[in-house]
Amino acid sequence: MTSIGFIGLGTMGGPMALNIVKGGYKVKGFDIDETLVKYHSKNNGIVAKTASEAALDTDILFTMLPNSDHVKSALFDENGAIESLKKGSIVIDMSTINPIETDGIREKLKEKGIAMIDAPIGRTSVEARIGKSLLMLGGEKNDIEKATPVLNHIGDTLIDCGGPGMGSRMKIVNNYMTTVLNVLSGEVLTLARAVGLEQSTCIEVLSGTPAVKSHIKTTYPVKVLNNDVSPAFMVNLALKDLGIAVNLGDDVNVPLDLGKASVKTYKSAVDEGRGKQDWTSVFLNLQKYDDWQDEPQPWECASNQARLNYSGSLFLRIGEQ
Repeated sequence: MTSIGFIGLGTMGGPMALNIVKGGYKVKGFDIDETLVKYHSKNNGIVAKTASEAALDTDILFTMLPNSDHVKSALFDENGAIESLKKGSIVIDMSTINPIETDGIREKLKEKGIAMIDAPIGRTSVEARIGKSLLMLGGEKNDIEKATPVLNHIGDTLIDCGGPGMGSRMKIVNNYMTTVLNVLSGEVLTLARAVGLEQSTCIEVLSGTPAVKSHIKTTYPVKVLNNDVSPAFMVNLALKDLGIAVNLGDDVNVPLDLGKASVKTYKSAVDEGRGKQDWTSVFLNLQKYDDWQDEPQPWECASNQARLNYSGSLFLRIGEQ
């Protein structure tokens, strides 16, 4: 049977490791928190004293850690997993980290004959405990096929995102949307309360419109992604309605920061002549900022350092705004 190692037994990693144990596998677990290691042992897991020990003789090694520094330390520092990982084994990193860092880690492992799958999670610790996580997979198809019987004990939805590094990229895109929508939801419900609406009524109405049903699943597929920008709802009207909402927020002392940022996007679309097009055409207008399309993609750069330099320049631009 496939031998498993698991580094990172916290809120997400701990339940995942134990679900693999329940699937009949022997799982060597390591964490710097002794309490977590003891819990793993109490539930029929095998205890490893170091990351290197967790990786010894394993076919698949999982890492589920807070950031890229932790991942690199667990793999490459003294007593790291690289000391004992065998050729032909697979490292599955489930951490949420910069995809450029993922690429660099993959290359270092490849030099040692070790494969890597990036497999970040799309759900919460609630689903992790019952083996119902969504996994965004980035790796070679044959490696994913080898790992799938084990991954099935972690999640009930496995999505191949299109090759090495694409799982990590998909996770960042997904988290960008969910974290921004979280703030937007807070703004919306605060505005609703400030103008006297019942929360239950607000949620009922929103649930029947694209506000909750999602543009990704409703308006975009039938309009702009279908090469159709004939107006079901014009950009001009969207801008007008958004302006009313932002002004109302100011009137009741509710700062709608995301709304104000969106006003700029709609105004830009109008300035580009899209005022009478469908409101989803803002997607086309935003693409004019994709100046990176004419440059080498960061994952196509010649070296790890080039990747990290590119990544650093992205963060610099964000910080300068």
